[in-house]
Amino acid sequence: MRVAILAFPRFQLLDVAGPADVFVEASRQLKDPRAYQVQLISSEAGLLTSSSGLRLAVDATVATHRGRIDTLLVAGSPTIEDMASDGPLQDWLRRLSRTVRRYGSVCTGAFVLAATGLLDGKRVATHWNAAARLAAAYPEACVEADAIYVKDGKLFTSAGVTAGMDLALAMVEEDHGRDLALRVARELVMFLKRPGGQSQFSAHLAAQTSERSSVRDVQDYVLAHLKADLSVPALAARAGMSERSFARTFRSEAGTTPAAFVDHARIDAARRLAEESDLPAKRLADAVGYANADGFRRAFARRLGVSLAEYRRRFAKS
Repeated sequence: MRVAILAFPRFQLLDVAGPADVFVEASRQLKDPRAYQVQLISSEAGLLTSSSGLRLAVDATVATHRGRIDTLLVAGSPTIEDMASDGPLQDWLRRLSRTVRRYGSVCTGAFVLAATGLLDGKRVATHWNAAARLAAAYPEACVEADAIYVKDGKLFTSAGVTAGMDLALAMVEEDHGRDLALRVARELVMFLKRPGGQSQFSAHLAAQTSERSSVRDVQDYVLAHLKADLSVPALAARAGMSERSFARTFRSEAGTTPAAFVDHARIDAARRLAEESDLPAKRLADAVGYANADGFRRAFARRLGVSLAEYRRRFAKS
């Protein structure tokens, strides 16, 4: 299978190298160097300079490329929107979209696809920091601002940077099954999957954004003591603040309320348990600090947009 990654000047290096390493490692695991053959395509020949200053050699340009492509991905760039008005590039992408088995984008590469109309009516993902901009510029696209990756028919789109590896791993699993995807994930020291539809932000990642040490300390405590009393009065006391001051400071620093963060942390832990085990809802609820299974089920569906049963059907280990 030939995988073509389309990149432009100042491309994000990991948008290219991450997926490429996943596909190449899959070929190595299969002991077949032709299983996936990755090539870099650009608008210009020669060496392509990334946003970090490192350079990659271009295999072909949009004008010179020949041969069949199985999978086409568009990499992101800080200046990707400058390429959106390139008429010949748009025509090339539209033609390719009709002949490839699948196509898509990594990170802000979605802007180039959106300019061609190929995202109209489609569910798509992009970097969280560009999602609102993409939705405003291309209202016909259904932007899922918090998804790791989204598959809509033959279209695959991912969130920012490292999420391109999750996208590529999902493609490998689709092509060759879970066992190969697991071997690739282990070799590259990555999660087998952060499923499409899951948040780009785990509670642990969200906790890193707080600047005030008292808020970070409370977040760390929540993550380590999900079954404890995590009410606002209890957390405010732990922070040594009044409830009103604590709630105001927490929201300012963390971008969410204390209660929402606790809910997020508990559901984040519950979904991981749901993927890895067959614990019933009552035991899952107890494990992450919910008083009863019904409240847990409602919170789970509210947070992830799917029921516990449906989530397990999609993402639990077979």
